[in-house]
Parts: sequence; C-alpha cells; structure tokens
Amino acid sequence: MQHSLQALEGKKSAEGTARLGGLDYLKKHYVLYVLLAPALILTLIFKYGPMYGAVIAFKDFSPIKGIMGSEWVGFKHFDKFLSSPNFELILLNTLKLSAFGLLLGFPVPILLALMLNQVRRAAVKKNIQLFLYAPNFISVVVIVGMLFIFLSPTGPVNQLIVWATGEPVMFMLKAEYFRWIYILSDIWTGAGWASIIYVAALANVDPELHNAASLDGANLLQRIRHIDLPTIRPIMAIVFILAAGGIMSIGFEKAYLMQTAMNLPTSEIIPTYVYKIGLQAGDYSYSAAVGLFNSVINVLLLLTVNLVVKKLNEGEGLY
Repeated sequence: MQHSLQALEGKKSAEGTARLGGLDYLKKHYVLYVLLAPALILTLIFKYGPMYGAVIAFKDFSPIKGIMGSEWVGFKHFDKFLSSPNFELILLNTLKLSAFGLLLGFPVPILLALMLNQVRRAAVKKNIQLFLYAPNFISVVVIVGMLFIFLSPTGPVNQLIVWATGEPVMFMLKAEYFRWIYILSDIWTGAGWASIIYVAALANVDPELHNAASLDGANLLQRIRHIDLPTIRPIMAIVFILAAGGIMSIGFEKAYLMQTAMNLPTSEIIPTYVYKIGLQAGDYSYSAAVGLFNSVINVLLLLTVNLVVKKLNEGEGLY
C-alpha cells in the first residue's frame, strides 16, 4: 500500500513538473505563439467555422426558419442524389477528368524540373523559367477565352486543319474533346509553376555527386536516375498524395466557363452541378449534401492514397 501511495505521489509530481515545464516554455517562446495566432484565428474562422453550415445537408433548409429552425430529414438528400439518373454520369465525369489530369499532368513538372536542372547558364535558365511560369498568372477567364478563340471554326488551329483536311473541327461543341482540352490547357498553365518545388529541391544536390558519377562513367540518364530522382522522391510522394486526395476537387470556374449545351455529357461535374442546383435553383440542402458527399470521398481518397504510397515509399508519406 505504501509503495502504491509513493508511486502515485511520484506520478503527480512528474505531471506537475511537466505542466510547469510547459508553462516555462510558453513564457520563453511566447513571441512565436503570438506570430502563430493570426493564422490560427483566420483558419478557425474561415475554415472550421463554416463547417457548421454543412448541417443543412441533413435538413430541409429554409432561409426564413434558419439552420436551427429547419426540419431535420437525415439522409434524404443523399439518397436523392445517389438515386438520381445523373449521379453516375456526374460522378464518372468528375473522376475521369481528375484522374486523367493527375496521371497526365503529374510527371510534367518533374520532367521540366529535371530539364531545367541541366541548364548551366543562369541567364538562359531564368528566361526559360519566366516563359514557363507566365501562364500561371493568366486569369482563368482569359485562358478560356483564348481557348474559344484558338479553337473556334475560324481560329488558327482550325485554319491549319481546314488547309490539311478541308473541314473544320468543332472542338468546343463536341463532348469527346472537352476532357482533352481541359487537361492539356491545365498542364500548359500549371506545369511550369508546379515545377518550382522540384527545381528548389534539385538545387540542393551536391554537384560533386554528379562529377564523381561522371568520372565513374555514368551517363546523363543514369545520373538523373540515381542522384536527382532519389533527392526529389519524398517531395514527389507528398505532392502526389495531396493531388490524389483532392481528386474530386476540380476547379469550378474553368469547367463552368468551358461548358456549352453540346458538351454537357462530359463537362457536367460535381462542382458545376452543385452551383446549378444550389445558387441557380435555390435547393441549398440538396447542394450541401452533394458537396459534403464530394468532401467525404476526397478524405477517403487522401487516406487510402497515403497508405498505399507509404507502403511503396519505404514508410514515407504525408503523415
């Protein structure tokens, strides 16, 4: 009994010492927490605060009654979406657009970074980087406008096609071209900017490693494979996990701006559907349910991809 009391007192004393140590640490480094506070407050207000509104997905929301006064209906709106005739089409369109975009777009920034890393003249490298990064700063509205002009029946692309075949191609009106136009234009605008993180990582590679490998007879591809790629592999894993976790979060603006009455079979995705039924049709509860369904799928994909990547990448993942 006496030993138990002594052990209990020792445990309480250790806990008290730990609390005191924590307070001393806070007092000593309070400036860091003061600097952290604005970001933390903004995150709580604008990220976690709005999550309360997701409860309308389980209610028949009425702006007059408010969130608390609206009738609770459970999973009624989720059942409505899952049983709707458009569910399979919209879900497959979203998954295909995201998955194809990830598979085709993920390697491009890596290849650009590896090529830029081989440019030795600083002035030339800076000019190339400026050319590659510039499209990222063009507005989505301008990008879509450029696509409509370039791919119109009288645009420069169709002028070449008419010269070669005699007939123009209606790129923006045919559903089968929508995904390719969307994905390739995304790669054009974002690949250069996405390569920055890999370029920064490759800048930390010791040049002596390349010199030593060259003396041992390694060619360029062998040096890239055994020196450069292992350096950026952890970053590649994290970027891939984040991209795969957001596979359902396609940009709404571009897809909506590129939509026409003729390409809806492939261009109608979850974000555009939520906009139409929520803001245009005013069915807030149903649109909230669809949006929440989309977010849950994203979280599940993030967890799944992280587990897979950790197994394939020697235990290195997002967490």
